[in-house]
Amino acid sequence: MIDKTNQPMPELKQEHITSSAKIKKGTETEPIKTFEVDGHKITILGTAHVSQASADKVKELIATGEFDAVAVELCPSRHKAIVNPDLLTRMDLFQVIKKGQASMVAASLALGAFQQRMAERLGVEPGAEMRTAIKDATEAKLPILLIDREIGTTLKRIYHNVPWWRRMELYSGLLASIISRESVSAAEIERLKEGDVLESAFSQFSENEKHLFKPLISERDEYMSARLLKESVENNYQHTLAVVGAGHMKGIEQILKTRSINDPDETIQQLDTIPESTNWLKFLPWIIVALVLTGFTIGFMRSPDIGMAMVVDWILIHGGLSALGAAIAFAHPLTILTAFLASPITSLDPMTGVGMFTALAETYLRKPKVGDFSRLRSDTTSLKGWWHNQVTRILLIFILSSFGSAMGTYIAGFRIFERISGS
Repeated sequence: MIDKTNQPMPELKQEHITSSAKIKKGTETEPIKTFEVDGHKITILGTAHVSQASADKVKELIATGEFDAVAVELCPSRHKAIVNPDLLTRMDLFQVIKKGQASMVAASLALGAFQQRMAERLGVEPGAEMRTAIKDATEAKLPILLIDREIGTTLKRIYHNVPWWRRMELYSGLLASIISRESVSAAEIERLKEGDVLESAFSQFSENEKHLFKPLISERDEYMSARLLKESVENNYQHTLAVVGAGHMKGIEQILKTRSINDPDETIQQLDTIPESTNWLKFLPWIIVALVLTGFTIGFMRSPDIGMAMVVDWILIHGGLSALGAAIAFAHPLTILTAFLASPITSLDPMTGVGMFTALAETYLRKPKVGDFSRLRSDTTSLKGWWHNQVTRILLIFILSSFGSAMGTYIAGFRIFERISGS
């Protein structure tokens, strides 16, 4: 066990690589940098996720036998998806809904659809170099280090870093751009060649968008650098090969050269933390509920007719918009009725949401078949497929009925205010 109390940051130095007998750049375009961390070497290979040449370079480097560990730009979830592609077929949809993970699963499927879209366009499956690194490292009996941050954590930090009024725009735009059947733009291809699938997926929002760049790129540069430092020192790896997208090379190199990470464990813990909402945002749902109930009270105090009219407005607007969202997703009639009945009630309890009730109702009424799970990867690449596949349709019902309910709160709230001010 290494005692890190008041332990100074290990000295770093960049090692010049030009004519090593086993590792050489030659005419290859893949950037390679080697750093020394207190006697432990770290070689960073910048790759393109849509390049067979990058996959070949990974194979070449591992075959040299100079490395005793291989680090890859993957988190545990993405690693599982690679080594166990049938994992989705065993997804427990009930648990996903109950744990409030429906939106996150939908986002992950949308990102997977983007990768598939790129594969069809370019003829090379994105992440081929990561698959090669895992396969060859396993065959060489080398430890595989998953140094990237969990994709779910990154998405949540993006969500919290974007102003609240742009969050729905962000996710709806992401979904629309990823499942679009339009041809892949040259800008998207070049961005992916620079080596980051997540950045490319958010491309239409990333340009000059500091709210996205920080959690999407710079934080992950810092996270992966900290993981490399931690793994190298704690496990005494003499020479680690790190396979990362070329888009992360500059950031990681800068961090290692400037020694900006003093405590890798503290950095990792900080970047793994989901930021809490500001104080007033925490209480905003309760404030809205209090205002609505106050409006009802004032209405009934002035006149039972006015109060009853407010209640009717709340039920019809709230229930109607949530039911409309479920209907747009082609939900079962009883699921649509569930949305209409549950939304006016659940909206008054910030701890629950109508999406859970509608999704569970649809799952019970139309249980997804094995074929729905097995076709998830192919069906999510088209807009029609999201409605045709029962698994993704349930996710859409969750999202759209929740969105309708959220809109109902504001519209019905304004209606209540109008009745009070006009009475």
